[in-house]
Amino acid sequence: MRKDIVTGEMMPKRQLIRVVKNKQDEVSLDPTGKKAGRGAYIAVDVAIAKRAQAEKTFEKAFHVQLDDSFYDELIKYTDHLQARQELFGKDGKQ
Repeated sequence: MRKDIVTGEMMPKRQLIRVVKNKQDEVSLDPTGKKAGRGAYIAVDVAIAKRAQAEKTFEKAFHVQLDDSFYDELIKYTDHLQARQELFGKDGKQ
């Protein structure tokens, strides 16, 4: 179980997306969940990803400036995963 950084809700890791900041202060999506660095989690929900963009959640959490392109990538990736979950279920299995 991990906490969604936007809503504060505890959820299983498989229902969350990990975002990581490395030692060079680069923030990126971590689909594998294994990248080195400080991680934060967000639910697989486009509305929550858009809320994170509006509230600059990851900028506050990681103390860095982020381009809108990061949030655009996050929203696009979240939309993709959300569609997969709707097709295959929350575990990604049929």
